Amino acid sequence: MSRKPMSLVVTTPLQVVVSAEHVTSFRAADDSGDFGIMPGHSDMLSVLKSCVVRWREGREGWRYCALYGGVMTVEDGNVIRIACREGVVGSDLPQLQADVRAHRESALQAASSARVSQARLHARAIRQIMRHLSSDHGVSVDTALDEIFQ
Repeated sequence: MSRKPMSLVVTTPLQVVVSAEHVTSFRAADDSGDFGIMPGHSDMLSVLKSCVVRWREGREGWRYCALYGGVMTVEDGNVIRIACREGVVGSDLPQLQADVRAHRESALQAASSARVSQARLHARAIRQIMRHLSSDHGVSVDTALDEIFQ
């Protein structure tokens, strides 16, 4: 088994979340359960569930990255790559849990705001269409909307 440290790269569609060059130990989870990877591991491909991966660089403590699903590859026994939708990095597990919760709440609020904006835009478009149609046929907008939504 090779003792050359591994490299780890975790990416999302928008950014490189983790780039570590001296990884000596790595743990993750897929549908078959938790597993570990050490330098010299055979090549593999795995679909990760939403989980927290962890790794060590040299003699340092564990580092963590909470993933929202992903695909992981191990190449040449020393390169680990993960492509995921979202990733949040931390060195303290309880703090990472709080960071992930805050990140999810922020994402939910942004999605809610987007839905409200979309609904307003849709309503404006309908009103504009109705004004255009009612001006051609002499029907008020309120009357036309009442007939449509009965």
